Amino acid sequence: MPSTDTLPFALHAFRDQFPPLLNGRAYLDNAAGGLLPRRSIEAITAHLTQFGATNAMPSHAPGQAVLDLKTRARAATALFLNAEAPDVALGPSSTALNFRLAAAFARLWGPGDEVILSGLEHEANASPWRELEHVGVTVRVWHARQPSMQLHLDDLRSLLTPRTRLVAVTAASNVLGVTVNIPEVSAMARESGAWTVVDAVHAAPHAFPDVGAWGADFVSFSPYKVWGPHLGALWIRPELRGQLPWPKLSFVPDGDITGMEYGTPPFELLAGWLGTLDYLRELGGAELLTRAALQAASTRIADLERPVLTHLLEGLLHTPGVTVYGPQTVEGRVGTVAFRVDGQAPPQTAEALSARGVDVGAGHFYAVQPLQDLGVYPEGVVRASIAHYTTEDDVQRLLDGLKQL
Repeated sequence: MPSTDTLPFALHAFRDQFPPLLNGRAYLDNAAGGLLPRRSIEAITAHLTQFGATNAMPSHAPGQAVLDLKTRARAATALFLNAEAPDVALGPSSTALNFRLAAAFARLWGPGDEVILSGLEHEANASPWRELEHVGVTVRVWHARQPSMQLHLDDLRSLLTPRTRLVAVTAASNVLGVTVNIPEVSAMARESGAWTVVDAVHAAPHAFPDVGAWGADFVSFSPYKVWGPHLGALWIRPELRGQLPWPKLSFVPDGDITGMEYGTPPFELLAGWLGTLDYLRELGGAELLTRAALQAASTRIADLERPVLTHLLEGLLHTPGVTVYGPQTVEGRVGTVAFRVDGQAPPQTAEALSARGVDVGAGHFYAVQPLQDLGVYPEGVVRASIAHYTTEDDVQRLLDGLKQL
């Protein structure tokens, strides 16, 4: 692990807030799940210590406090998305929430209707919509162009028809790091009369989502990829909620976003997510959690990541025997790079690196379509992914480890 003397003071202060970074390892699997800052961990412990498994109940004081926690978590999540508070559902994962949304679509559409999936999707934003084939919906794929694996609007335009009901697209590929211009995709889909559902899971840690600017109709992300506990979140455009007949408990009014939140939520994790957002508030240099504070934090994160991503990508591109997938420049990608080492299966590479104290991912990461198109499914790739607390020294340890292999 880098010493205090080799790190800028501010970055050292960030890293001190993430206990797993003190173990001396280089953690480069942030795309699978981020690390939690101390105040998130402490918030979870404090909630369980004070409330245990107390449920949200308006009839007694502890229950009222837990109910208020749920309200505050929804409001803060909406702020993170630049959305209005009532329009966000919190659940166990974005995958689970998308399947619940698909159940509503299955009651609206059938034979003759069409859905378009981008060729960059993680299965959380593909399998739920493929389920619609069971009710007769036709599913088409908007393939990314090789070798850069970027999506082109001309290809989408050729797939859109008056029968297109939905375009599913990621804001950033969870395996290749490729980014997508969501406002342009949403505008084209809307012009054709289709809705857009955006998977912001992988993009969110690198540039916080803005549903107002994106123009999409549905946006999901996972707080646990943004240094929070294991949760999922789904925003639905307000004017659409009343049109969506998702399965729900009988007493929940039609169009009420809480109808997407089945059962009792993990309140301790909501408390932890609020702790993470408080950390981001401080990162943004503000006294209060506001959208401006979150935007400032997002900008600071991008500034911290840029030189680290440059070092990672350029280092891999110049390492003999390594093949890098996706764009060969930092333009058009976030801090995730997929690669393979000649003559090695991805798990072999990852295990050898982990033995040297460098932790990366290996496999297909549920990104079936893009890796099928690249001809590397199901074995997949090695994936190195950074966060704002990642250092260039972490990256250099990866590059040195690859040279030793």
